[in-house]
Amino acid sequence: MILDKQENVLVITQESANTVELVKKIEARYDEIKHYNIIVNLFSLGDLTREDLVEFLQLSKKHRQEKHSFVIVTNKISTDELPEAIMTVPTLQEAYDIIEMEEIERDLGF
Repeated sequence: MILDKQENVLVITQESANTVELVKKIEARYDEIKHYNIIVNLFSLGDLTREDLVEFLQLSKKHRQEKHSFVIVTNKISTDELPEAIMTVPTLQEAYDIIEMEEIERDLGF
């Protein structure tokens, strides 16, 4: 797990194919990263299934309740196949764009 902090955004890059372990690692360090908007970059992983991404469901819900964004970068699974609480985008730039839009919505009280 590689962490890259940039202002109020933390990009977590995973290079091994075990999303269960990644979720456990993020949960173990959650207190130190909970104040950031989080991007989980899974773009370099080969095979991902719907079940792999559903592993992030509880973490995503928890983070959104804290009024921060949680975005997963992958082009392997369509957003239509996932629960609404899991935000996926195909590129890192789109993840930054989503965070920017969500920050504006939170500032406006939506």
